[in-house]
Amino acid sequence: MTANPMVVRPDTSLKEAIHLLVEHRISGLPVVDAEGKLIGVISETDLMWQETGVEPPPYIMLLDSVIYLENPSTYEKDLRKAMGLTVGEVMSDRPISVTGDRSLRDAAKVMQKHNIRRLPVLDDAQELVGILTRADILRDLLEA
Repeated sequence: MTANPMVVRPDTSLKEAIHLLVEHRISGLPVVDAEGKLIGVISETDLMWQETGVEPPPYIMLLDSVIYLENPSTYEKDLRKAMGLTVGEVMSDRPISVTGDRSLRDAAKVMQKHNIRRLPVLDDAQELVGILTRADILRDLLEA
């Protein structure tokens, strides 16, 4: 685990967040509020919307009515990510995390189950104390 990881706030500009990701060769950053509480994660995947844009959901017209074939709220969320200028507008706002008392095996299971690359680690007050990555788990396997 990396203790005291780099973090960004929701009002951080995307340009600054991208600069941090590239400069430090990392794929994501925890997003914390003013009290240090984890409120989200911004990753390369979240930022891809900036380049790829979004396609409107497929629909059919029937008697002057629009019938969406997919949930239009998903499109609206993706559109906000594509048009966002700050971390708060683009981040994933339901971060998966663990507390520091969980075993490495349990944390690895959480990462595998949710197919995530990084796992924020919180203390009892729900404040960010570290981040566990797949590379951390591999290093532990190598040392074992």
